[in-house]
Parts: sequence; structure tokens; C-alpha cells
Amino acid sequence: MTAAASRPAVLCLCLPLSLAIVFAAAACAPRAPSLPTAAGTPFPDFASAYQQATDACRGVKTLRASLAMSGRAGQTKLRGRLDAGFAAPGRARLEGIPPFGKPVFVLVADEGKGTLVLTRDDRVLGNAPPEQIVEALAGVALTPDDLRLVISGCGFTSAAPSSGTLVTEHQSTWLVLVFPQTTTYAVRRDDRWQVSAATRGPITVNYANGAGGRPEMVDIRATSQGRVTADIHLRLSDVDINTTLDPRTFQVDLPEHPVPLTLDELRRAGPLGG
Repeated sequence: MTAAASRPAVLCLCLPLSLAIVFAAAACAPRAPSLPTAAGTPFPDFASAYQQATDACRGVKTLRASLAMSGRAGQTKLRGRLDAGFAAPGRARLEGIPPFGKPVFVLVADEGKGTLVLTRDDRVLGNAPPEQIVEALAGVALTPDDLRLVISGCGFTSAAPSSGTLVTEHQSTWLVLVFPQTTTYAVRRDDRWQVSAATRGPITVNYANGAGGRPEMVDIRATSQGRVTADIHLRLSDVDINTTLDPRTFQVDLPEHPVPLTLDELRRAGPLGG
């Protein structure tokens, strides 16, 4: 193996298209976090407990943050920084920030359509479902509203749960809250309920919360047929909640001579494309 091949990876984005991003060799998947699986006992006060657990995130309509990313997607190690902005409903901006120079890529989403610009190649992918672009780049399909909720600390939903049970397992007592398509796991810390994890289908989110119950670390893990397809760790900093975002945040400047990029090309070049 050459010295270049042995270096750690920086963001997993668009390899041959020159997202100037370096890839590392495959790594063993870390052990999945342990969530409770026992039936538990009904908890009559689950609704108010959930309200308390989501006080810090339920009303988040806009969010800006710097995200230090590590982990892996497919067989590709990830490391880099994202500057992110979100607004409800369905608006997002993600920029891949290198150590020096302009962003490596810019992804904006609005009204169910996403545009990705690879700034070093003038490649442009337009009018694609934003969750499919995110999946091609990072191995996990999340919409702009999914990302806003996940990063704010609410898991996959801010709606009311249909039931809640207490489960004592893995040396902890969990409140397991059930929704139509998702499950949220809360634990008591500092005499308050806090969201600790959430699942939706093959995707699991785990939180390390700081002061006020807001997340400092967010781990996102996706599996397919028993195989880990993405295991991404985000460390949050410079977080702004419910500030007014300039409408131009969700617009992107196109290169003077854009070179079209298709979603299939992006998938093939991305971490799950081989």
C-alpha cells in the first residue's frame, strides 16, 4: 500500500469527480449500540414524559450548525466538516468545508428538489430528491426535515407517541415510545427525561446530550440485510436555533459552464457504489 493510500479519509464525496476527497481502506464496523428489546411494562405518564424529553427540540423550525463528521459509509472512511442550515418545511443547505479554500460541494434543497454543485469540477446535479442525493453521498437516505429533526435531538418525529413502556435493560431504565413508523428511546438524566436514541426501519440515531438536553454528538447508523451501510458520527458546534435565515441560504450559485451530473453517476462514484 502506498503512503497516499494509507492516509485517513476526508469526506466521502464524489471520488473520480474530484471532490478531492481521499478514501481509506475498509474497516470493521463498530459494535452496534445496545437498545432495549424486552417487552417492558406500560407507563401511563408517557405523553408528559415525552413532552419533557423533547422540550429542547420540538419547536426547532430553523437550525444552523457546524458538523464535524467521522465514521464510514460502505467501505469508505469519512472525516470532514459540514456547515449546515435547515428550515421547516423541507429546506436545507449543506456545504463540505475543506481545510482551505471554497466549499468542496454545496447541496441545497427546497420544495422536495435538491441541487448539488461540485465546485471544483463545475459538475451540477439538479432537481433530484434531496434524500437520494444524501444517500449517494453518505449512505443514508434522510430528507431535509429528517436531518433537521435528527440534528436538533428529536429523532425522526416531533409528533405525539401512541404508547410508552418502561424497560430495564443494559443497566439502564428506558422509556420506549412508539409512533406509527418510528420508535424513540428516552432515559432520565438530571431528574429529566431526555431523548437518547430513535429508530426508523434500518436507521438508528443515538445521542450524547449536553446542557439543557441538546445533543453534542449525533450518531447515525444504517443497515441493509444485516450489513452496516453507514455509521456516521457528527459533533455539533456553533449551533443557532430558530434564528432568521436569509432566503438566499437555500439558493445556490451555478458555475458559468456547468457540466451535468446524473444521480446514477453520483451513486456509482459515492461510497456505496463500489
